[in-house]
Amino acid sequence: MAYTSKCHYVVDVDIKGFFDNVHHGKLIKQAYNIGIKDKRVLAILSKMIKAPIRGEGVPKSGVPQGGILSPILSNIVLNDLDWWIANQWETFPSRHNYQNDYDKYRALKKTNLKEVHIIRYADDFKLFTKSYQEANKLLHATKGFIENQLGLEISTEKSKITNLRRNYSEFLGFDLKVEKQKKNEFITISRVSNKAKVKIKQEIRKKIKKIREAPTIKNITHYNLYIRGIHNYYQKATRVSLDFGDLYSSCLPTFYNRLKNIARYEVPRSPPIGYKHFYSTTQRTFKVKGIYLYPLQDVKWKKLEFYNPKINDYTEEGRSYKFKRLKPDISSEIRKMCLSENIKGNLEFSDNRISKYSMQHGKCAVTKEFLKSEFAHCHHIIPKELGGSDSFDNLVIIHEWVHLLIHATKEKTVKEYLNILQLDGKQLEKLNQYRQHCNLTAIH
Repeated sequence: MAYTSKCHYVVDVDIKGFFDNVHHGKLIKQAYNIGIKDKRVLAILSKMIKAPIRGEGVPKSGVPQGGILSPILSNIVLNDLDWWIANQWETFPSRHNYQNDYDKYRALKKTNLKEVHIIRYADDFKLFTKSYQEANKLLHATKGFIENQLGLEISTEKSKITNLRRNYSEFLGFDLKVEKQKKNEFITISRVSNKAKVKIKQEIRKKIKKIREAPTIKNITHYNLYIRGIHNYYQKATRVSLDFGDLYSSCLPTFYNRLKNIARYEVPRSPPIGYKHFYSTTQRTFKVKGIYLYPLQDVKWKKLEFYNPKINDYTEEGRSYKFKRLKPDISSEIRKMCLSENIKGNLEFSDNRISKYSMQHGKCAVTKEFLKSEFAHCHHIIPKELGGSDSFDNLVIIHEWVHLLIHATKEKTVKEYLNILQLDGKQLEKLNQYRQHCNLTAIH
């Protein structure tokens, strides 16, 4: 059963220079305490965080910003903070065993405990509570815990309390607020933050300038991939359509001035399937070198599912729950294929590959099993070296292992993949048809 907490006061505690000031000894000890007890792993971790910096020498504190382990290390450092906050409310020890979280929540409401919830991403976190008095106590208590227990310094200037009923609070590029509706109900409002808008405008103008200077497939594709990326990230904001409409209006003069001599502004006519899958074909956009630019303004809000801590990879229950939710989703796989298209590849091949995947409903032409995008290979029925083309009729979607088996010439390779795939008679017959077009002998 879901419940509404109405925690409309947000506490922002900014850790000053977090990645530069992490204590090495404390970090290794924290890693050990959470279960990383292999001395070899801890030794490697110690060497990584103490790797010499050119011109500065060996760092005495901090972790490498942008390093592959930095997000994990930040979670290790702030794990104690997460549990300290959780123990103030959500995991507060109780003598009574409640049947579900809702019953425990109702019981906690009757106590004098301060209700608090934490949302954290690396070193950026927010604490949500019910009143200004509770938020103020929580701010000072959290400062003390971080400084005394974790040995990190707090930025007083950037740490603050925000009433979400009156003002927006920024988090990870979003501005968050609540608005009152009828019968004392509230809804969450989220928008693209002003800082994010400034960065998006700068990046779009930079990429449009590149297209103007060199209208190549590479530059156009880079632009389209960027637009898809920001649409995919910000489509969770409830007011995303308004925000991107404003962004488009402010960037429109740039589009006109930079592209007026090399592009046409029109309603897309027979756009590729990747375009039609994401965007409306009734809104005008710019066409450069025969390629339509993805429309900045054409993005719709996508509802998010409620977070469920039971869904995770680290418990048997979590893995089982996650597996039960898995369903073939051709739309999401096509999105992945569109975003991962090789910008150096042939546009005809890229478009026909996605079209063929869609027509086959994401299933392998040989095994008939649903393929995730990372396993879906596009096979030329008649190889290009034998006169084949990238046309739609000459392509077929198959599993990557089937693809290897079609082109396999060594007996050891053939046996290996036959053993893995366990093809039946009809599947083997289909595979041999593709081998025949490649001038290869049949597999028996």
